Amino acid sequence: MCGIAGIISPHQSDVNHSRLQSMSDALSHRGPDGEGVWISADKNAGFSHRRLAVIDLSAKAAQPMRYQDRYTITYNGELYNYKSLRNELKKAGFHFHTESDTEVVLAAYAYYKEKCLGLFDGMFAFAIWDEQEQILFAARDRFGEKPFYYHHEAERFFFASEMKALWAAGVHKNTDLRMLINYLSLGLVQHASDKSQTFFNDISSLPPAHYLKFSGQSLLIEKYWDLDKQICVPMPEEQAKQRLSQWLSASVTSRMTSDIPLGCSLSGGIDSATVLYHMQQHQSSAIKSFSAVFPGFEKDETTYIHKTTQHLQTENHTCTPTGEELIADFQKLMYHQEEPIPSSSIYAQFRVFQLARENGVRVLLDGQGADEVLAGYHRYIHWFLQEKIGRFKFGAFRREKKLLRQHGVPFEWDFRNYVAAYFPSHVAIALEKKSFRKTLHHPD
Repeated sequence: MCGIAGIISPHQSDVNHSRLQSMSDALSHRGPDGEGVWISADKNAGFSHRRLAVIDLSAKAAQPMRYQDRYTITYNGELYNYKSLRNELKKAGFHFHTESDTEVVLAAYAYYKEKCLGLFDGMFAFAIWDEQEQILFAARDRFGEKPFYYHHEAERFFFASEMKALWAAGVHKNTDLRMLINYLSLGLVQHASDKSQTFFNDISSLPPAHYLKFSGQSLLIEKYWDLDKQICVPMPEEQAKQRLSQWLSASVTSRMTSDIPLGCSLSGGIDSATVLYHMQQHQSSAIKSFSAVFPGFEKDETTYIHKTTQHLQTENHTCTPTGEELIADFQKLMYHQEEPIPSSSIYAQFRVFQLARENGVRVLLDGQGADEVLAGYHRYIHWFLQEKIGRFKFGAFRREKKLLRQHGVPFEWDFRNYVAAYFPSHVAIALEKKSFRKTLHHPD
């Protein structure tokens, strides 16, 4: 979880060591293993970096990193396929002086330019300054695991891993009132159709799977990857199970490339338990896992956590967040979150991460996102069934609906769902009007 920041401006008064250091200081919690500041020869570009060392702990891998006396990078993330990419780049004539994935990102950009993003398997947010072309190239990973915020004003461009670094550089902190009212009335923490919008005016988030180019005259933002969610590949159930198991194993194995100890965030659910299982298959010593438990709460998963760790013979550590602790830590939590949060579950994660750090583990794998991918949330079932009808898959609709009923999965279904399936655009308008009325008549 490194911290990155930078300034691009033709005014040398903007790009100075003091301002870049202030941005770095605001991100100090993201990188306890080192820091660096770099300013270009023309003093029109400057980067700062806070390092959490995971791969190649040597000083050679420190950032900002220069390459070929032309490119400079500040980078937060990890490429899981960097070793194979490095071998391919070596065949193309590139030389490397570190064992880091950072240098691989630089070489890949030098060779492929923006097409390098299609080769990266990983999580990342980075910015590269091309001294020769006088262009800033920045990108964010496919699903937006790593953050990238920016402020663009005419010929000046500021960016950082967190907004507090932008504020430290002098960017104004003005609340976006539209986002605020949507949060207070509808509970929305993101703009439904614009992922770049934040809760603050003049500060944007680079959307997932996008890159940007800034030349001092113009800002170009492009999407480099998309997922076709309508593609269906028919296969027998057993083959699908086998394929999923293979992909999970390969995915977890690739993420265990590290020069420091790794742990696992364990909730007790199938997703994190599966990740922990595959981690343990590839390591002889016991994996440290970390859990939040809530004795007496009806949805407490202590029993499942205990069964999982006993079966896998892992070393589990637990914490029990309380309401009083949330109140005591709320200011610190929101300092790091920077924007409103949808629920108190974020505090449970906060405490789990804190517990891991106290036990010498700074990198965790967990199962975030599996509920969305594998239909773990019942509130989406009616959308799933409506889609079957809308695509005239009546046999699949009847079969899935029957199986859901047989397994006791709770969901509501009546004539309105059939209407929604055949007239989705009309329903979308109706839902939009309903949200507008709710916002308009929301009590003070």
